[in-house]
Amino acid sequence: MIVAALLFLAQAQTPTIPDNVQAELDVEYSRVGQRSAMDIFRPKSPGPHPAILAVHGGGFRAGSRTGYIPLCIKAAQRGFVCATASYRLSPGAQFPAPVEDVKAAVRYLRANAAKYDIDPTHIGATGGSAGGHLVLMLGLTANNKSFEGSGPNRDTSSAVQCVVNYYGPTDFTQSYAPGKSVDAADVLPLFLGGDLEHNRKMHLIASPLFYVSPQAPPILSIHGTKDRYVAYEHSVWLTDKLKAAGADAELETIVDADHGFKGADAERAEARMFAFFDKHLRPASETRIFVADHGPAGQIVAMMWPSGRELWTLPNDRGHDVQVLPSGGLLFTVGPQKKIVEVDAAGKTIWTCCDGLEHPLAAQRLDSGLTLIGDAKAGRVIEVNKAGAIQWKYESPDLANMRMRNAHRTKQGTTLIAVEADAKLIEVDQQGKIIWQWQAPEGSKRRLYMGRRLPNGNTVMSLNDPGEVVEVNPEGKVVRSIGGKKMDIRMGWASGFAFLPSGNLLISDYTGRRLLEVDAAGAVVHEVRTGHRTVASVAVAQ
Repeated sequence: MIVAALLFLAQAQTPTIPDNVQAELDVEYSRVGQRSAMDIFRPKSPGPHPAILAVHGGGFRAGSRTGYIPLCIKAAQRGFVCATASYRLSPGAQFPAPVEDVKAAVRYLRANAAKYDIDPTHIGATGGSAGGHLVLMLGLTANNKSFEGSGPNRDTSSAVQCVVNYYGPTDFTQSYAPGKSVDAADVLPLFLGGDLEHNRKMHLIASPLFYVSPQAPPILSIHGTKDRYVAYEHSVWLTDKLKAAGADAELETIVDADHGFKGADAERAEARMFAFFDKHLRPASETRIFVADHGPAGQIVAMMWPSGRELWTLPNDRGHDVQVLPSGGLLFTVGPQKKIVEVDAAGKTIWTCCDGLEHPLAAQRLDSGLTLIGDAKAGRVIEVNKAGAIQWKYESPDLANMRMRNAHRTKQGTTLIAVEADAKLIEVDQQGKIIWQWQAPEGSKRRLYMGRRLPNGNTVMSLNDPGEVVEVNPEGKVVRSIGGKKMDIRMGWASGFAFLPSGNLLISDYTGRRLLEVDAAGAVVHEVRTGHRTVASVAVAQ
């Protein structure tokens, strides 16, 4: 952890800045305790770009942010915004001051994302030795307010999306043992306010190992097996505990390497680091989706999949359905207000319908320009023109008094209606005749939310108790099941679903408050917890 063991030695002068990199030097990010600053290097190409915060080492008592300038320049040339930050040092500033500082540095970058062309949803951190410890604390204490300090931008998140730890200490209670560190007995009491014998509690509070949880971001540790300053076991303990918690953790072992890599070892470590950042910070191709939040917030939410990043919202008064229109606008239900709303791509209301509705739960704009509406209170499905005049209808007492849910017109011109109370899907032709139906074997003990006809003639339906999505052939045989009583995927209530461009199925687990992407083999490939949102239906922008 001593200065001589830094990954990158401090430079007397700033290296030459390449033509394709823009540098912002000595940018103040906090004045708590002292003036703390960072140097920011970013591509001149248009962004937004993912960002990396680099945190220097030096035994918590020395070191300089300039040591990471060469790395930041390389990162900027690879398409990252990279900032190397100073922080308060011991013995003048003890734990948790440096942790508070690096959190303030992340908050500054995120709060000023537009200024520096940063993607605020993709920020990572790396550091060596003491800096490794600090970035681990960044990653593992994202929701721990006791480490946020009193610095600026407190309303902005200090969370990072991934961490690359170069030989950082993870359990300070193990650093004093013979042969485990040549300088811990000199360094740690200055940082923690006393040695292990007299201040064991602070050694525990300051140890990243004890903050491991399933919510930890992806963490890569890089460590040499002959490290004399921070024993190799620190990274082994951390990686094993993260994996046991179900978190994404990797360990790159550099055999026979000491603290502070050189030559081929340094090149290998750097390549591994950039590969990790490429994997976790460069957004994969994302799809815009829209969800109807039937929960207390009562909103239509535009978000990106699979990140789950919310873009904007519109009020829907806890409506159930949403459809993306070819124009880029949306059609959605506002059931409690007894209306259907159409908005343009800018979110401006351009049409509402219709007089006489009692509680519409489903809406679909047809290729003809007419709109199909399922009114669950009235127990009917109607087709209306722009003036709201009814062009077609199907009604039945079996649908009334909120017994039905979704309704949808097929490519063949028939209408699929979910009779939720009977766990039944009926198919009605233009003459109002039921030409096909399917009912869950358990009957009214379950609820059926919606159905969609596939090009192969099969029908996909969603059920509750337990949550399940089934594919049924024309003869009524279940040929595919996702969830149900199987233990691989358990859902409380499968409500809305939609097909993604990949062909995978996006499912809303309504009571489980999550969205699941399931592939053709039935495996979950992405999952987003929706928190306070209770999603009734989903739609995918094609």
